Amino acid sequence: MLDFGLYIRKNKGPCRVLPSPLDVQIDCDDRTIVQPDIALICNEERITRKGIYGAPDFCIEIVSDSSRKRDYGIKVQKYMNAGVREYWIVDRKREKIVCYWFEGEDAPEISMYTFRDKVPVRIYDGQLEIDFPGIVQRLWKEE
Repeated sequence: MLDFGLYIRKNKGPCRVLPSPLDVQIDCDDRTIVQPDIALICNEERITRKGIYGAPDFCIEIVSDSSRKRDYGIKVQKYMNAGVREYWIVDRKREKIVCYWFEGEDAPEISMYTFRDKVPVRIYDGQLEIDFPGIVQRLWKEE
């Protein structure tokens, strides 16, 4: 997911890409803490010594068998309610990326891609595309 950092630096954007482990107090309270695999934070004030206080702008979860129910169910609702703008679920087992766009209408927009696609990042108006074939080739080679 190095494309995010390169894009931000190239465009002199204010956002930071933060990988797991990272505690995110999603509802700005001590009751709801999540750990997205990758978070994009565009408001530096949300970054504290203990983690992130408030909703990231963008979250990515990489699904495992043990996290499948949380990632596809509970976290979708929590991220949407907290004000996350965009949420991706990367599902290696099914070789797909499910993208939720929470801005705009009352219901989220949902798009689905495969590992053969370039996936547009909506918070950047699609100007940044993540090259999943390249990621699969670099990170998830079959041995």
